[in-house]
Amino acid sequence: MKYNILQEKSFEFAYRIVKLYLYLSKEKKEFELSKQVLRSGTSVGANVEEAIGAQSKKEFRSKLSISYKEVRETRYWLRLLEKSQLITTRQFNSINKDCEEILKIMVSILKTLEKQSQQ
Repeated sequence: MKYNILQEKSFEFAYRIVKLYLYLSKEKKEFELSKQVLRSGTSVGANVEEAIGAQSKKEFRSKLSISYKEVRETRYWLRLLEKSQLITTRQFNSINKDCEEILKIMVSILKTLEKQSQQ
């Protein structure tokens, strides 16, 4: 299998989100926000996988755009978890760094696709 940095980073991000969910639900007894971040955070990688398997550029762009929105939503939930003191600033900074890296990669890919479609 060919190495795909976005695929790998989104998978590892999802793994970290699952661990965060387990921590929040077991240690903090927080169930609502933890489910929200679990849903959006694991959806990122799932949509990246769907994009990789797309049968057209249009489908690829669509799935990647959905994944981009899910990363942004996950970032929102992470910010809320930190602000609510359910995770520490250190925990937030660590996982948010991954979130930002994934966003940068996606923005770059989406911009390239946009340029290609204009040619």
